[in-house]
Amino acid sequence: MSKDEKKEEQKSSALSRRNFLGMTAGTAAAFTIVPRHVLGGAGYQAPSEMINVAGIGVGAQGGGDIQRISDPDVPIQRPQRTQTGQPFTPEQIAEQEAQQAARMAAMQQQGGQQRQQPPQGFQMPEREPVHLANIYALCDVDSQYAGYIFAGYPKAKIYTDYRRMLDNEKEIDAIVIGTPDHNHAHIAAYAMKMGKHVYCEKPLCKTIYEARKLAEIAKEMDVVTQMGNQGHASEDARLINEWIADGAIGLVREVWCWTNRPTWPQGDIPRPAGVPVPGHIDWDLWLGPAPEKAYNPDICHFVWRGLRDYGTGALGDMGAHIFDHPFWALNLGLPEKIQASSTPYNDEYWPQGEIITYEFSARGYMPPVKLTWVDGGLTAPRPPELEDGRRLPTSGALYFGDKGVLMHSDYGGSPRLIPETAMEAYERPDPWMERSPGIHAEWIEAIKNGKKSSTDFSYSSRLVETMMLGNVAVLMANRNTTLEYDAVNMKFTNLPEADDLLHYEYRKGWAL
Repeated sequence: MSKDEKKEEQKSSALSRRNFLGMTAGTAAAFTIVPRHVLGGAGYQAPSEMINVAGIGVGAQGGGDIQRISDPDVPIQRPQRTQTGQPFTPEQIAEQEAQQAARMAAMQQQGGQQRQQPPQGFQMPEREPVHLANIYALCDVDSQYAGYIFAGYPKAKIYTDYRRMLDNEKEIDAIVIGTPDHNHAHIAAYAMKMGKHVYCEKPLCKTIYEARKLAEIAKEMDVVTQMGNQGHASEDARLINEWIADGAIGLVREVWCWTNRPTWPQGDIPRPAGVPVPGHIDWDLWLGPAPEKAYNPDICHFVWRGLRDYGTGALGDMGAHIFDHPFWALNLGLPEKIQASSTPYNDEYWPQGEIITYEFSARGYMPPVKLTWVDGGLTAPRPPELEDGRRLPTSGALYFGDKGVLMHSDYGGSPRLIPETAMEAYERPDPWMERSPGIHAEWIEAIKNGKKSSTDFSYSSRLVETMMLGNVAVLMANRNTTLEYDAVNMKFTNLPEADDLLHYEYRKGWAL
């Protein structure tokens, strides 16, 4: 069988399963789906409505995603662990609780940053339901780290290698990816080529080439996709869009985004020395397409974000949660120019702090926009509109329009016009954007009804490409030039050597 014939067979098989689930409007599907009220009353989930989901990389965020689409069969208590995966001591637990209390107190003191309430008479969508899907299989390369999730779903089939799982378990309809960034693209591509729907944690992938490739495969295979930037599904995100479209601050020409990340090691520091690999970890599979390097427990849980082989730094970690909102509300598209500066770094780690400036061209009636991203403890300059005694959020964004200023925290949270008198005087428009039941429920519903999800790969790939262009600019900062980007041809017109950073050479056997 040729490669093309195999692809068509996989696509045909996947479409047949979707027909059973009711994704098409055909007569057969109409008789397949039995309304839940007929079988068991309100809240009953008809078996034929259930999507079989497999989780890949479930020891941390991926495990949380799994629990948000289906309650565990056995109650789960997520272990409190350090960034390197070690259990917290009682003293560390107490410290964490104290820090959380301090953060809550600081939010109360910021004034005017209370969460927005919808206009009077507007019905908020219900909270994200549980039992949206059947957890059919779970896969993780670290059986110890993911053990608490495995225990919560005793009926799920357990695997170490996602390829073997997907090859063996034909009843899987969709997957959730919660692995480190460098494995996202390969897992998503492998699954989509088999006709599986994909929810992938942010950032969608590690390189600009991968972003383009995943969008291409998703379109070709006609699967439902979603990137896990949870704030995109929020009420606050829709308020930001509606207020800007309403002209609340006029035409926006400048935006600042910032984050308090990294909270993990980055900068000009040495990679930890290699140690023997414990028996509960398949280090070769953890590395995936990345260069073959020695194992160390201080890099394989959470703190991998700071290493250039595996993570995408502070921008990759939080850009999808902060950058997303101006990108969406202002319909920015891909930038024409990018310039960056940073603190020292090396071949192993991203820098501790960065300043990245993007220039976007005009879009319809919207003027050109200059967007500046800063991280590593830096924030935007304090705007004169912000009242004395009121602080900028530790992570967030500022939009400067010709009629006012809009501010929000990370994830698009608590949007406000500033000063507060402007917020109080603003007559909000009636809601017009479709509301989301939640990032996970939205994806499952889209699988069932054939609709697009709001941050599918056609959207999220462009957002992530823009973010990763910032990382390229950081690595090219020593050339002392502003990068000029030809988005149509995916290349830099004034510094061709920067094209080498659009992708990297995979380890042998890991072609995308």
